[in-house]
Amino acid sequence: MHKAAKLFCCALLLAPISLAVPAWAQSDEDAGWKIYADPSGTRVDIPSKTFAVAAGPPEKGVGERFTTTDKRAELSIYVLRNTEGHTPASYLRKYMTERASNLQYHRVARHFFAVSRFNGDGILYRRCNFSRDRTGTIHCIDLAYPAREKRSWDHAVTRISRSLRPLHS
Repeated sequence: MHKAAKLFCCALLLAPISLAVPAWAQSDEDAGWKIYADPSGTRVDIPSKTFAVAAGPPEKGVGERFTTTDKRAELSIYVLRNTEGHTPASYLRKYMTERASNLQYHRVARHFFAVSRFNGDGILYRRCNFSRDRTGTIHCIDLAYPAREKRSWDHAVTRISRSLRPLHS
């Protein structure tokens, strides 16, 4: 078989795969992005068609948890009271059990932190924004998804993370 014919046959075999766009990799318009808002002032963009299942309260804090219909990925949005007056750095020092060298991503700024790590065959991404009042609130998102799908999730994780508000309150 000629090289061109082989390439054409391979392209035909792969075409159905490339046309089947997973829900988490949909375009912004197809993902149904909506703003989640709660009484504490937390606001965050979420792809509502991807996280279509309300899954009850988060494991910590006050908020909501959503999953994909197949339960492969989960998004928790929650608020904590900053009763100990933590900064992002002091919060991580006290509560992060993972060594910093084991993190895949680690960013600490004046009013927020963002970290991610492998969790078995998944990835856990967490971002928390701290109010300026050191005894105020901490607004967080936790996003868990399959590690093998990291590239497909990158856009959604970035948009969700950057949209988390209030950055300052």
